[in-house]
Amino acid sequence: MEQPAISVQNLSAGYGSRTILENISFDIPGGQIVTILGGSGCGKSTLMKHMIGLYSPIAGDVLIHGKSIVRSEGDRKRAIMRQFGVAYQGGALFRSLSLAENIALPLEEHTKMSKAEIRDKVREKLKLVNLDGYQDYMPSDLSGGMVKRAAFARSLALDPDILFFDEPSAGLDPLSSASLDKLILDIREKTGATIIVVTHELESIFAIADRAVMLDAKTKGIIADGPPLELKNHSSNPFVRLFLNRGHDPAVHQQ
Repeated sequence: MEQPAISVQNLSAGYGSRTILENISFDIPGGQIVTILGGSGCGKSTLMKHMIGLYSPIAGDVLIHGKSIVRSEGDRKRAIMRQFGVAYQGGALFRSLSLAENIALPLEEHTKMSKAEIRDKVREKLKLVNLDGYQDYMPSDLSGGMVKRAAFARSLALDPDILFFDEPSAGLDPLSSASLDKLILDIREKTGATIIVVTHELESIFAIADRAVMLDAKTKGIIADGPPLELKNHSSNPFVRLFLNRGHDPAVHQQ
């Protein structure tokens, strides 16, 4: 069998004496778009931060292409982390830098590319997210949707094969959200990347996800894992059906 891009193994995570996630496990094959969803406080962002190596778990492991990010340190850990790109909820762009300078940062830090090569790479990534020609714009000059696109471009700078997007549609109007959903699908098609999206936006989940992994604050675990439409209509868990149908349970009306 082909090795999964990401393998979460018996992961328990929390802060101080508080456990948020308890003994969860799942694999993500290469090339999938997977959404992490659930109610407030269920651990969506906590899971993502452990998957990208920002936090150490209470127990368990996270493997990136078979290599443990939990048990790696120093250069070994940094080498694993360079295999993925991350776009945070607010964009996390440096406001004092232009878009080109923001996207160039990881290239300047992690490669030996020349200035001309970096310039070409920056333009390539901006073109991929439909921001070609905006190299010299400052983040404050952009709309919310454009800032999100610029954050995507920066996450793509090192040509990672795994991408993490944290609440990409948060704060956007419906048209901008739909445009961003299409962009995520385009990025997967053009790069073949594995994409993990933390979100609570149901329309986005149904538009982009091959698979949804649903967390639950009460059980501190995974209560659903599968294609979103299948979970919406046929999950054996009533809460999952209610969540994905905005409080309406199709199973009740089919009886």
